[in-house]
Amino acid sequence: MSKIVVYAIGGNALAPPDGSSDGEHALVLAKVMSDVVDLLEAGWSVVLTHGNGPQVGELMALDSDVSHTMDAWVAATQGMIGHTLSLQLNSILKHRHRPERTAVVLTRVLVDENDPAFALPTKPVGPVLSAQEVMERDWDIATTVHGPRRVVASPLPKTILDLDVIRTLVEQRAVVICGGGGGIPVVEQERHYNGIPAVIDKDRLSSLLAVDLNAEALIISTGIQSVYTNFGQEDQVEHRHLSLNEAKKHLEDGQFPAGSMGPKINSMLEAITAQPSMRSILCQPGDALSAMRGDAGTTLSQDD
Repeated sequence: MSKIVVYAIGGNALAPPDGSSDGEHALVLAKVMSDVVDLLEAGWSVVLTHGNGPQVGELMALDSDVSHTMDAWVAATQGMIGHTLSLQLNSILKHRHRPERTAVVLTRVLVDENDPAFALPTKPVGPVLSAQEVMERDWDIATTVHGPRRVVASPLPKTILDLDVIRTLVEQRAVVICGGGGGIPVVEQERHYNGIPAVIDKDRLSSLLAVDLNAEALIISTGIQSVYTNFGQEDQVEHRHLSLNEAKKHLEDGQFPAGSMGPKINSMLEAITAQPSMRSILCQPGDALSAMRGDAGTTLSQDD
């Protein structure tokens, strides 16, 4: 069986949810598709995950039916985005005479209903709310830079319920698109699974998936070419390699903020802590193979 790489697609690679596209989105997505084909031709089996924040927000803004639950919106965007990625990738694979085809898996992820995140919801979702909506909605609401928005919890992923299905599809040489938006959050109550209003971090889910699949590599694709310290300052430093201890120290020093690079670094650290032999890489779309060789992006490892 081929070596497995879990490739997390950054939100900047995904087209707007209304079906429109612009040059920037198209170019980034083309680079992602190029990465996938390059990895396949280099002998890797590829599992794709992706974000869904803008898409969920747009759908929530367009639909006034508040009876739709948060887990249902995540499921809807998994299907919508997975369909788009699948069509594009299948077309490329057919044109390149590759044997692989895609499979989109609606992915449910078990979380702990007692996770501390539920006591303090902080993840903004959906549109900015009017004063009337703030008064009428039975939601947790916080003031953001753009105005009042609904906030939900962001619990840690515990178990990927569809893991065996994903693993079987990988064994059948499918390029699996799964875990969209961090997965559909569910809890187990009295032996039944129920959806719960929450958002799971996509990169944390990707890390868990890579570990559970015993993958040889995790690639987190993002808009920044590599990891920096003192980012945006005159003395900023680009890091082609970071050891586990170095990355932890920079986290503690506040170099990787919780709202941007922090979750990505934490996800990469979790992967190599659980599976020290795994390559844990952050890079721009289009740089996957170069990053695998250490010529681009940033690789985290156990070694100092």
